[in-house]
Amino acid sequence: MSAGWPVTLSHGSIGVRPLRRRDARAWRRLRAANAEWLGPWEATLPREAGQTSTSYVAMIGALRRRARLGQAMPFALTWDDELVGMLTVNGITWGSARWANLGYWVARSHAGRGITPTAVALVCDHLLTTAGLHRIEISIRPENAASLRVVDKLGFSEVGLARRYLHIAGEWRDHRVFQILAEDAPNGLLSRLTSR
Repeated sequence: MSAGWPVTLSHGSIGVRPLRRRDARAWRRLRAANAEWLGPWEATLPREAGQTSTSYVAMIGALRRRARLGQAMPFALTWDDELVGMLTVNGITWGSARWANLGYWVARSHAGRGITPTAVALVCDHLLTTAGLHRIEISIRPENAASLRVVDKLGFSEVGLARRYLHIAGEWRDHRVFQILAEDAPNGLLSRLTSR
């Protein structure tokens, strides 16, 4: 396993823990119930990829393999230990770069409770301290007001606009790119969030 993985983190009712194979039923139920809510923001595979979807078992298998190699950290978001979303650390790069990017979603039923900003803060603090990364990046569609509030609350700085950055909802979509550096949050993002 890589530095800092696997790990479980929490603050009050909000937790992040490794996503497990046995989460399959709850994950599928959440995804089905939130298909319309998540659809505009969901990554899709372009036609040239030759595949339109992947099963939970295939997804979790691939993520766990990448986690063992130190390239990813797939987290379940929880509220009072109930699965309510997902946060994935992807593209972990070591060596002289020491950075990663984050993607996340939360069920509509649990939106507005501070779960996402708290989970992002917990994971970023872990990545920037225990794991030893230097930079965390989050890329957000310009229309995604809820995610833009997350990076604003946590003090991420905007790097710029990445044109046609990611295949979302069947099209290549622009994304605003944000970053936080280890030196930007010497006392951690959770302390910044909770002191607001």
